[in-house]
Amino acid sequence: MNRRRRLALLGAAGALATGCAAPGRPGGAGSPDAAGSAGIAAAPASAADGALPVGIPRVTEEVPYVQTPQSVVDAMLALAGVGPGDRLVDLGSGDGRVVITAASRHGVPGLGVELDERLVALSRQLAEQAGVQALARFVAQDLFDTDLAPYSVVTLYLLPEVNLALRPRLLRMAPGTRVVSHDWDMADWLPDRSLTLPAPGKPVGLRRESRLHRWVVPAAFEGAWRGRLAGERDATLVLSIQQRFQRLEIEWRIDGAAPVGLPAGGRTQARAEGDRVSLRLGAGAGAPVAGLRLRQGRIEADLSWGGGPPRAALLQAV
Repeated sequence: MNRRRRLALLGAAGALATGCAAPGRPGGAGSPDAAGSAGIAAAPASAADGALPVGIPRVTEEVPYVQTPQSVVDAMLALAGVGPGDRLVDLGSGDGRVVITAASRHGVPGLGVELDERLVALSRQLAEQAGVQALARFVAQDLFDTDLAPYSVVTLYLLPEVNLALRPRLLRMAPGTRVVSHDWDMADWLPDRSLTLPAPGKPVGLRRESRLHRWVVPAAFEGAWRGRLAGERDATLVLSIQQRFQRLEIEWRIDGAAPVGLPAGGRTQARAEGDRVSLRLGAGAGAPVAGLRLRQGRIEADLSWGGGPPRAALLQAV
C-alpha cells in the first residue's frame, strides 16, 4: 500500500487534543513510522453526526509518497480476512499493490483510489502485467468523494487526522465491514485486534516495524428492546443497551414468569461483531448464554440454559 497525502494541522493544540504529534515534533500517540495513503483533498469541516472530536484538522497539504513493504500488504489482507464474496477499496492506493495482491492471491475484486494520476496509470499497468486488470480497478479521485457502500473491506494507510475525518463514514458502512489501518488508529474507536510485525523494507521510521489495526463496523444496537420468549406463556425478554462503538452495556430482565434456571435479570458487558453479539446472562461457566443478531430493525435472540434447547425471542424496539 503506497501513500501520498495531504495534511495541514490547525495548530499544535488541536493536534495534541486528538492524541497526535504536533507538526514538526516527533513522538506522541501517533508518532508514525510512515506517512499514509494518498488521494486526499479537503476533509469535511465537521461531522454532522458529531462523531469527530473537537480539534480535528483539515487535510490540505501534500506529504510525500511512501511505499509499504509487500510483507505488510500481505499481513493487512490476512488481518482483514479477505476471501470469496468480498469487495475491497484501498483509500490512497499508490502503486496499487494492495488491490493487485487481493485480486491475484485471493480473487477479490477491488478499487484503488489515488489522487496522483501518474500512480493510477502505473497501477493499471501493473494490474495488467499481473493479469488481474478485470478485478483490480483504479481511479484518480479524492477519497472523500468515493462511495464506500459497495465494499466489505477498507484498507488505509493514512495519518490520524485523516482517519478521524473518515471515521463517521466508516461507521455508516454495513455492519460487518472490516477496516484495516497501517500504523494509525481511530482514537477512541478502539480496534478489535492489533498486531506489530517486522518491516525491514519500510522506507521511513527508526524501528522498521509496522503496527496494524483491524475494526469490524458494528450494528446500532443501542436502545430499548422487548419480545416474548418462544415456548413460554408469560415470559418477555427486555433489553436496555448502551453502546460506544462495538462496546455494549446491556441491562436485561424477564418480565412475567422467568423460566426455571433463567435469572430474572442482570447487567453485563459485551462486544458487537458486526450485527452479532454473544453474552452470558450471569456469572460462572454454567451461566445462561444468549446470541443476538440485529436484522431489519429487529433483534433475533437465542437463549440457552440448563442444557435444554435454545429458546428464541424476536425483539422490537420500544
